Amino acid sequence: MSFLIYDAFFLFSRVVIGSLQHIFPIVIAILFSMVFINYAKRLSNSIQQKNALHIFACFVSVIVIVFHANKICLGYYNVSTDLPLYLCSLLGLLIPIFTYYRKFWMYEILVFWIIGGTLQAVITPDIALGFPSFDYFRYWIVHLGLLIIIFYATFVFNMRPKFKSVFKSFLALQVYVVLMVIINKLLEANYFYLNEKPQSASILDYFGEWPWYIIVVQIIIIPLFLLIYLPFYLTRKK
Repeated sequence: MSFLIYDAFFLFSRVVIGSLQHIFPIVIAILFSMVFINYAKRLSNSIQQKNALHIFACFVSVIVIVFHANKICLGYYNVSTDLPLYLCSLLGLLIPIFTYYRKFWMYEILVFWIIGGTLQAVITPDIALGFPSFDYFRYWIVHLGLLIIIFYATFVFNMRPKFKSVFKSFLALQVYVVLMVIINKLLEANYFYLNEKPQSASILDYFGEWPWYIIVVQIIIIPLFLLIYLPFYLTRKK
C-alpha cells in the first residue's frame, strides 16, 4: 500500500527506475506480446499475420505523429529538442515501412537497433512527465511496441539475423550518427545524446563524461550486437 502511495505522489513527475510507473507497463507489454504472438501463429495465412503486425505498427506510428502534432498545436514545439530524431522515436515513425514490405535487410538492421537501443531505454526510462501524461503513454507504447514488433517478426515470420547482419547494422548506425552530428550542429541540439547524456539515470553514466561516453559506446556496440546475435547463432547451430 505504501508503495502505491509513493508512486501516486510522483504523478506527472519524472519516472523513477524501479517504480510502479516503470515496472507495470513492462509487465503489461510482456503479457500482450505473448498473447499477440500466439494469436498470430494461429491465424490461417501469412496475409492475416502480416496485416495484424502492420496495423499494430501503424498504431505505434500514429502515436508518435499525434504526440508531435499535439505539441505543435499547444505552441511549445522546439526543433532543437522535439523533432522525432531520437533513435526510438524515428523508428517508431518509420516502422510501418518495415511491417509492410518485410524486407530482410530492414530486419537485420532493426533487430540490433531495437534490442540494443530500445531495451536500454526500457530499463532506464527517460520520461519527464509520469502517469497519466500523454508523454508517459507515448514513451511506453513506442519503446515497448518496437520490441513487440521485432519479436513478432522473429517468432511469427521466422526472420533471423546472420553473422554479417551485425556489421551491416553497425555501419547503418554510423550513418545515422553522422546525420545526427550534422543536425545537432545546425540546430544546436542533442539528438541521440551526442552532446550531453540524458538527465535521467542511464548506462551512459558509467562511461564517463563527454566525449568519453561516446567513444566507449562506439567500442562496445559490436560486442553488444554480437551478444544479441548469440542466441540466434546457437539456435541455428542446434
